[in-house]
Amino acid sequence: MRKNYFKLLIFSLFVVVSCTDDVNVDVEKSAITFDKDPIPTKLINASINESVKNTGRFYWKDASLQVLWSAAQHGNKLVTIGFGSNNEDFDKSKSPKATEIESEILDMIVGSEKVDLQEILVYKDKYLNLIDVLISKPETLELLRKNANVRYIEPADYKYFQYETENNPKRSSSSGGSGCGFDTATLSAADYTTVSPNAKAPWTFYKHNIPSAWSYSSGAGVTVGVIDTGISPSQVLMGSSFNNGLSSGRTIQKYGTYVDSVWPWSTSTDGPNDQCGHGTSMASTVAAPRNTSGMPVGVAYNANLITYRAASNVVLDGYHEQKGVQNAFTGLGNNANVKIISMSMGHIFSVGRIEDGVRYANNRGKLIFCAGGTSTSFTTFVGVIFPAWMSETVAVTGLKDTSSYQKCSVCHSGSEIDFTVVMERSSTGNTSPVLSYYSNQSNYVGGSSVATATTAGIAALVWAKNPTWTKSQVFTKMKQSATYYPNKNSAFGYGNINALLAVQ
Repeated sequence: MRKNYFKLLIFSLFVVVSCTDDVNVDVEKSAITFDKDPIPTKLINASINESVKNTGRFYWKDASLQVLWSAAQHGNKLVTIGFGSNNEDFDKSKSPKATEIESEILDMIVGSEKVDLQEILVYKDKYLNLIDVLISKPETLELLRKNANVRYIEPADYKYFQYETENNPKRSSSSGGSGCGFDTATLSAADYTTVSPNAKAPWTFYKHNIPSAWSYSSGAGVTVGVIDTGISPSQVLMGSSFNNGLSSGRTIQKYGTYVDSVWPWSTSTDGPNDQCGHGTSMASTVAAPRNTSGMPVGVAYNANLITYRAASNVVLDGYHEQKGVQNAFTGLGNNANVKIISMSMGHIFSVGRIEDGVRYANNRGKLIFCAGGTSTSFTTFVGVIFPAWMSETVAVTGLKDTSSYQKCSVCHSGSEIDFTVVMERSSTGNTSPVLSYYSNQSNYVGGSSVATATTAGIAALVWAKNPTWTKSQVFTKMKQSATYYPNKNSAFGYGNINALLAVQ
């Protein structure tokens, strides 16, 4: 049976290539080559993994029609269609033909699927040129692939990590609770320094001269958006006591764009509260108050903060998580007060709707920091993850505190990395102190996640010191203060930022 599936994959690839060259191909006739049963998820994931291992990338546009259709069928038949007159035509507000193109595509799908519009249309985006539809027939996908106004077609609810776990039961899951935890820890005295009024400055901050930079800037007046799993309702320093100690006169806003449902058509979010722990750690790293409670302080302790619960965990697997992140990017993109966006989540391959969201926010002047990747038990072969590999984002990874550059035990590196942050003790393995999920408790957090949040905080210090600057000027100043500037290391970008130099 497996041999037959591989033959089918090869044959379907031949069909797609042949059809591309012949505009007069009979769609109904070519669709006969499809097996009526979708190919197994194990084979679909194998094709994804092979592409990532060989090229560092996977895009659904490169998959055969058989693989694309099969993945859609395994994902509730849900398909995302990004449309526009060209590849850059993703912003609905700047797309004069968006309504016309959308209507034409929907009419074509209705005609091919032979159903009413309300039976197949799941979602129309308000800001981006994309729709989500239910598609059953491979012929429909073939028509869409030939349409000049279709930028991409992707299975919207194909859960790669879930299937990877199911197909490899001996491996630990990299989805589910990935990146989550509600642990607390008693901090080693070697891992912090007490600063006024009674806060703990993490040891990692001193590796980048952040405490010295506080003499010039505390992040006041700058708003940072954090896209993650939300904020713990049990951590008062990220709630009612956000203005505590030397942190005053600032605001924190919390939103939720994640829909916790197995049904794609569900639209009710489960609110802004963190149910994972990861989001609380990241927000703490960026902007926890310089408090009187003896708890860890954030890098930009006077910055304003906007948090989004956009996903259940750090691995963006499936429709509602990917849509939640997309909506968080457009929400922050539309907020004129936001200057910086930090996201310590991602995927091992491209997701069109998230890519559109990133570009939407980028075009509105936001400086976007994304995690380069933190390994799970079966993603060690992956380089820099999506969307950190995008040119519109600043990619960050973590290092050990060694004399030479050495990435942390679970961190990814590669040519797309822009900056690094020291966040792991080589002697003890201890990482960066942060606020715990619970009030009056602290914890350690590591990986490229905390490295990214730390760098976003440094950007807030620089922008607060130079409030009239553009994101390009802020980014340039950060590069100029980094170890390798003006060169770029092939694995670690510009290297470690010296926050003191960056704010002087």
